[in-house]
Amino acid sequence: MSASSTPSQEHKRYIERALEEARRCEPVPTAFCVGCVLVARYPGAAPVVLACGYSRELPGNTHAEANALSKAHALTASQLQALFPSISPPPTLGAIFAHTDVYTTLEPCSVRTSGLAPCADALIDSKIRRCIIGVGEPDDFVKCVGAQKLQNADIEVVWFKGLEEECLTAARRGHE
Repeated sequence: MSASSTPSQEHKRYIERALEEARRCEPVPTAFCVGCVLVARYPGAAPVVLACGYSRELPGNTHAEANALSKAHALTASQLQALFPSISPPPTLGAIFAHTDVYTTLEPCSVRTSGLAPCADALIDSKIRRCIIGVGEPDDFVKCVGAQKLQNADIEVVWFKGLEEECLTAARRGHE
């Protein structure tokens, strides 16, 4: 965070970036359009966007958080060094995730009707530090308890206030 910005301004900037990702999503009537941004705040380095993702971006009926995590896991050692030039040797992805905030437009899913692993579980398995959520998942398809799962795993959950309508509108794009 820069000296002139507040945590709320910083959160808003990254939730807005996640909204940009959500708008890239191909809308379908049976799923939400979600965007996600992974921001590493590794000690001794400036905040870095590790990866972004949106729903159905990658093959296999994928969700935004899973796509962002997949892209982060694909980073090479030289790419990590480029992201963290002041840290030598570059930190491992596990160490980075311990200092990573996940910005997502919609509460990470806790159950998948497709049978795939829920995003809340993937975030827990990655041992991310904190999840900033634009809006809770509505009960359109399933009863979501993703935020509760994250909290139960000692991951800090922040409900960002101020862009709930924008996040919900983006999520329901394509639902008539």
